[in-house]
Amino acid sequence: MFNGYLPAIMAGVATTLEVAVFALLLAVTLGLLNAVLKISPFFWLRWPAQLYSTVMRGVPDLVAMLLLFYGMQIVCNALTEQYRLTQWDIDPYIAGVATLGLIYGAYFSETFRGAFIAVPGGQLEAGLAYGMSRGQVFRRVLMPQMMRFAIPGITNNWLVLLKGTAIVTMIGLQDMTWVADQAGRATHQPFVFYMLVCVLYLALTACSQCALAAMHKHYSLGVQHAEL
Repeated sequence: MFNGYLPAIMAGVATTLEVAVFALLLAVTLGLLNAVLKISPFFWLRWPAQLYSTVMRGVPDLVAMLLLFYGMQIVCNALTEQYRLTQWDIDPYIAGVATLGLIYGAYFSETFRGAFIAVPGGQLEAGLAYGMSRGQVFRRVLMPQMMRFAIPGITNNWLVLLKGTAIVTMIGLQDMTWVADQAGRATHQPFVFYMLVCVLYLALTACSQCALAAMHKHYSLGVQHAEL
């Protein structure tokens, strides 16, 4: 039915997952950092964070991907020519991960900012009064509680990011969408291969929802017990 392309598509699934996971790690890191800057009392820290969120959320994902990939390649070519260095081609894999991480880092920053604000300030003050340092209050009081508020947003952002990996096809990365496109062109059966990709994405998102639901249940155990 798939004319021998199934192994290649499965390899594309692995590439898709790798890109999504590494982009998620970058996005979460940027999101946490940007969220902390956004709630900072210092304006000179808040405005760059707000500018980053506004720009990355306002530019379409595909446009950002093409702009960063080809734009950075132009910059690299200009530098190598000016300093007579060996030409360096940007790896589509690295470009895809970096671009998705930058894009969704802006969305995660809003998720984390809202979660930080949702934690009662009195608990943070209690931690400081107990003798904890600000770093300990952040790790032991703020982070565990904010995760309960953040996980719904994290779930939504992850699912959108996972589906958004399909745009890396535009820069030549051989994910499952790219393989399906090539297989459909070669066999003149694009519907069959695109339908397979749809099913695979649905399977990945369904598994993700189950895993994140379990995580949300874990972080909500104390609240559920208190309500009982």
